Amino acid sequence: MTNPSASPSRSERFEAEALVHLGPLYRTALRLTGNDADAQDLVQEAVLRAFRFFDSFEPGTNCRAWLFRILMNTFVNEYRKRVRGPHQVDLDETTMSTLESRADQAIVSLPATPEEVVFAGMLDGDLKEGLWALPAEFRAAVLLCDVEEFSYKEIAEMTQVPVGTVMSRIHRGRRALREFLLRRAKPVRALSAGA
Repeated sequence: MTNPSASPSRSERFEAEALVHLGPLYRTALRLTGNDADAQDLVQEAVLRAFRFFDSFEPGTNCRAWLFRILMNTFVNEYRKRVRGPHQVDLDETTMSTLESRADQAIVSLPATPEEVVFAGMLDGDLKEGLWALPAEFRAAVLLCDVEEFSYKEIAEMTQVPVGTVMSRIHRGRRALREFLLRRAKPVRALSAGA
């Protein structure tokens, strides 16, 4: 017989389902904001909002997509529009310190996949500049699709726009990025067959 008091607390469920996604959230926030401090602020605000509304999350659904939707909404509301104001959250100190320490551990201990290592290296040059040259809506759509590998439908739900708009933003963003990179490309001299 199971003990009803042994069921996980709200904080434990949040930790198990949501905090495992901190690494991808932070990487996306960093790409959206362009600097570490703003990325940390963005992730912190998004995680606080997610914790505040965790009771509205339906268990068994895609927690990662739910968190990214919160992150994108927070980015649009707080950073793109540059509307910043004090936010009050009703969390006790014990809960906050526990969440903060576990969040720090999760971000530090996340191993990078080979794809992430390669892409991170690519972002140091022209690709990073090209992404920053894109309008915020295009950049977000391209990053969510090509880096975070969300489906068009998931991106549409996160950004609260129709799927067709997502497809258009991704297409236009990729095209603009390709044109930017072609302008920056260095000519390669072909080797002759006899050389």
